[in-house]
Amino acid sequence: QVQLVESGGGSVQAGGSLTLSCEMSGATIDSLCMAWFRQAPGNEREAVAHINLFSAPLYPDSMKGRFIISKDNAKNTLYLRMNTLKPEDTAMYYCAARRCVGSWDNSRHYEYWGQGTQVTVSA
Repeated sequence: QVQLVESGGGSVQAGGSLTLSCEMSGATIDSLCMAWFRQAPGNEREAVAHINLFSAPLYPDSMKGRFIISKDNAKNTLYLRMNTLKPEDTAMYYCAARRCVGSWDNSRHYEYWGQGTQVTVSA
């Protein structure tokens, strides 16, 4: 039914940048609230960015100024531009979608998930 497919992950040096993409099928991103989460081994899954129906972004304080979430409704694609990457950004990054109800940074409130794309940042 609904599928989210992430791409754009890879290995970069600290200070570098990456742009992740998430293509949705089976639903339209302009009808949902979208987010990026990440999870490193031994860590909880944490929200890194959110964008609502009005394209208003939200970020946790630790991401503010480095990560930028955006979407292209015509392409049904969500993006995450990550700048000034740090080794602690190393994680599996997931695209997620929800009806716009609940807490934006709570992974349990999201209905749809991609399989993830790995980001590795070396010192």
